[in-house]
Amino acid sequence: MKTRKKFTRESKLLILRELENGKSAAQVCRENGIHPSMLSKWKREYKENPGIAFSGNGNINKPDAKLAESERLIGQLYAENAFLKKVLSSLETKLQEHRKQREGT
Repeated sequence: MKTRKKFTRESKLLILRELENGKSAAQVCRENGIHPSMLSKWKREYKENPGIAFSGNGNINKPDAKLAESERLIGQLYAENAFLKKVLSSLETKLQEHRKQREGT
């Protein structure tokens, strides 16, 4: 029984570049030990969407990563905004107290 080879995103891109550089599909498949249908699948996946092609199992792809980063940033900004509102309210209260003391003397 053969064990399954795992290719990283970078290695898949290197294999596809070999095709672009003029090697035949048969030669690329032989040299890398992959089935021609797998090579065709990789070419199709890369052609459809090069940015998220080969994101892999468990790896977050770019749109999901961008969304997660945006949500994290929104949460951070929300917390900072709440903190600044609290500080502003506190400063306004102190300013009012200070004005009352100046008027009283």
